[in-house]
Amino acid sequence: MQYISNKPHIMIIATGGTIAGKMNKTDSTTTNYTSGIYTIDTLLSSIPQIHSLAHIHTTQLCNIDSADMSDDIWLSLARCVNKTLSNTLYNAVIITHGTDTMEESAFFLHLVCKSHKPIIFTGAMRAFDSIDWDGGKNLYSALLLAIHRDSQKRGVMLCMNDRILSARYASKIHTSSLESFASPCDLGYIANGAVNFHASCGVLHQPMFDTEMIESLPRVDILYSYANDGSSIAAKALFSNGTQGLVIAGSGAGSVHEVHKQTLQSLIKQGLCVVISSRINQGSVYISEVDSQNGFISSGDLNPQKARVLLTLALTQSNNPLQIATFFYT
Repeated sequence: MQYISNKPHIMIIATGGTIAGKMNKTDSTTTNYTSGIYTIDTLLSSIPQIHSLAHIHTTQLCNIDSADMSDDIWLSLARCVNKTLSNTLYNAVIITHGTDTMEESAFFLHLVCKSHKPIIFTGAMRAFDSIDWDGGKNLYSALLLAIHRDSQKRGVMLCMNDRILSARYASKIHTSSLESFASPCDLGYIANGAVNFHASCGVLHQPMFDTEMIESLPRVDILYSYANDGSSIAAKALFSNGTQGLVIAGSGAGSVHEVHKQTLQSLIKQGLCVVISSRINQGSVYISEVDSQNGFISSGDLNPQKARVLLTLALTQSNNPLQIATFFYT
């Protein structure tokens, strides 16, 4: 195995999630638990093997269910990661996180973190005190990935169930299976304690935004398209209550009900930024030239939740649809 020489220093930043969850002792199901109960130090006490690989440092940033993840925590997390990795002592950062919004938090950091050192998200699909807790193995695998010398310059990665995924492409595909994340092209895998990268699946990491001086993020929401979706009540209500951007999870390749689209066009003229994505989990969205001229923006191959992250950050730079569109084409 090819690892960084000497014993590296790894910072683990904990945010809660199922990996730190506590089971209801009267129930043996996999879903009856409370996320974000145990601290990172408690989790690490159950896997002493990790200390033979690296000097472990910990920060408990928060301890929440990732469904409660907020812009404020994202900004704090980004500052914490950037500050940590600017210190020459640290070789990498591992972030423990709930799986429900892991792909969004990981993509956010992928867009704003400046370091080329490894940044790795991991979590669990079973609570800490359950009989089949997978968090220990995921943490150990994430550490193997963090200290591997070829993990540099790959942007933010996810390490779940021995799969290595880019934050740019990873998405959660199952509500409860241990095999809960996938991507069109995995970066690699871990087997028998060895990290293996696929030679053909590199991701060029180019942070696009600087959030160091940003205290709050623009409000961006997602609306789901469906049959008979013609009232436009939700879009109007969101805009009137301060939403600056909307991502439409369109049907098929980004189709939107004609009446709804007319309302969105009117709101665009009033300053709303609208990105068209798809509720389908594979493929890309290509909008027509007419839609582009009317101010709509294509999400490309980004799913709605990732398109929302990018639109949120893009709105910190501009509210011009043409300029914002360039971020989605980069």
